[in-house]
Amino acid sequence: MGKFEIKKDKSGQFRFNLKAGNGQVILSSEAYKTKAACENGIESVRKNSKNDGMFERKVAKNGKPYFSLKATNGQEIGASQMYASTSSMANGIASVKKNAPSAKVVDNS
Repeated sequence: MGKFEIKKDKSGQFRFNLKAGNGQVILSSEAYKTKAACENGIESVRKNSKNDGMFERKVAKNGKPYFSLKATNGQEIGASQMYASTSSMANGIASVKKNAPSAKVVDNS
């Protein structure tokens, strides 16, 4: 079962990672000024991960595929790691769709 982990970064801002059941990070958030805003970001991931159209499939400058998840307002909620292939990126998207809706939240801040 997946989980969201909230942490505080070096600058004192809040971030979350969505981890799959195996502990691998499948989505990382932007920085939030408050924990409440970070928690709202998690809820946005839960909601928007159900809609395939909210996933933007991209290619980095180094040619590696990755994806971002957008909110309904078009703002990026989180981004994936770089993948070796488009098929492994597709598996990452499937993992977010599967894990995000019911993932528990662990506050490590």
